[in-house]
Amino acid sequence: MLKLQIPKNRMNYLIKQIPLHFDAVVLEQGWEYYHKGRVTEVDLKGTSIQATVAGKKVHTTTLNLENFSTSECSCSYDGFCKHIGATFFSLYAPYGRPELVLQQLKQQINTRKKPIRSALLAQERKAAAQANVPMEETMPIDWHRFFEGKFHGFSISHQHSIETFYDSALESLPPFAANWKRTTREIYLCHIVLFMMRKIEQFYQETKSSYLSFYHENGCKIAAKNCEDKLVEFVDRIDIPASFLAEPKHWLATLKMLGEFALQGKDSPIDWLFVYRFIWWKLTAQAGAQKEEIQRLDTLLAKKELTARKKDTLIAARAHFDIIQGDTDSAFERLGQLAQPSSKDYFLYLNHYYNQKQWDLMLVWLRFLFKSIANANHDDFRTFCQFWLDTTKHLDSDSEWVQVMETLLPRSYYYYTAYLLQTKRYRQWVDLQLANRISPLSLYGMELKAIEEHDAALLLPLYHQAAERAVLEKNRASYKTAVRLLKKLHNLYKQLGQDDRWEHYVYRLADKFSRLRAFQEELKKGKWIR
Repeated sequence: MLKLQIPKNRMNYLIKQIPLHFDAVVLEQGWEYYHKGRVTEVDLKGTSIQATVAGKKVHTTTLNLENFSTSECSCSYDGFCKHIGATFFSLYAPYGRPELVLQQLKQQINTRKKPIRSALLAQERKAAAQANVPMEETMPIDWHRFFEGKFHGFSISHQHSIETFYDSALESLPPFAANWKRTTREIYLCHIVLFMMRKIEQFYQETKSSYLSFYHENGCKIAAKNCEDKLVEFVDRIDIPASFLAEPKHWLATLKMLGEFALQGKDSPIDWLFVYRFIWWKLTAQAGAQKEEIQRLDTLLAKKELTARKKDTLIAARAHFDIIQGDTDSAFERLGQLAQPSSKDYFLYLNHYYNQKQWDLMLVWLRFLFKSIANANHDDFRTFCQFWLDTTKHLDSDSEWVQVMETLLPRSYYYYTAYLLQTKRYRQWVDLQLANRISPLSLYGMELKAIEEHDAALLLPLYHQAAERAVLEKNRASYKTAVRLLKKLHNLYKQLGQDDRWEHYVYRLADKFSRLRAFQEELKKGKWIR
């Protein structure tokens, strides 16, 4: 839709009037409303502009282009509100970038020292003034306010990508804590990553309806994974027991914020459940903090208005504390209540027990996962199979692994067939190809050669089946394919010293398909019949 463009002299008039009537905070809120596309139906009526601005409610604004002080809005705010500000930025858009004029107007407002309209605005301005640098003794929530101030107004566009934000945050925010004591600095670095995760989630939500949403979403997912890796890196550097003892207030505040961020059950590129469980697993010695969090989770789960997604998130979080306390049975009982279980949510535990070489617990979790793995995506299914294979190497028998692979066929075909070759179970390998109607022409030559060297007779039914299946396709190309298979089959019979059996077979085959003249011609070319 084309934007309404008022005369330039009228726009210059508005630019002069804005600093005289607006507070910087309210004006910035107006820019946010404009930026989120909440200004609609902008019309010129005489010397006034009328517009509709959608917030919690829909409001109508009127901007007087000759006497701006008489401009008004249908909202209840006493003075010039964010809705009027949003309308102004909508009018300025055809002339330039609204975010740049916002900064100019804020500077003018701040130098005027205009009277403060309310105690709330005074507190906000004072807090903003104090947020020039983060303080070591302040709480994490104050650090996050500082982070927000540094990146306020940053949006995803062609010029500002999610990668730009990620690199800029990691480069600009850590130096502020360079001279802090180590224990506080380590927690501060973790909060930088948590802030980045929140912003990435915000960018993801804001760009979902954009025509470039695929590219933004992909960028958000890549940045989210980088953030998760960076958080693991930062947390692993910390001596958690000593850090908690030195900075108990910061840690408790961190855990409180984490509970608020991670358990909303939103559609997000961030794997918040992983972040939540990973950090809590590092705090296994903090029984008091665990007890409080368990009580909080139980209280949340008792609420009736929970969405299915949020309830699943809370159940998985609550089950995590059962696992921390060694009560795997209770954890499985809780996880059995999930409406939409996801296999990838449990790889945290598999990775942990794998690294700890706790193969008995690996087996327990693999058995539990078996129920949900059949519907997992390709990457999760592959990870599951690899975990099973690595665990099997430490068991007395591989019979359970083989049974699992057979049950998961055909998805497990590539993993199962490779394992059968590796363990030289050639007869089972051939049976698997026969059951899946796989042609020898689709198999690796090295695989066929290994079986041929072991026992060439095992390959006979594989070539028999493939050759006859090719003939049944009844076209010249498939007949040529059948002849290629028959040549190999002939060589196998010769190798086994069973020429009589070959002649009997080929004449019986010719008789069976005697009406297929083109196939008969191919057999004669091979000099197998006359």
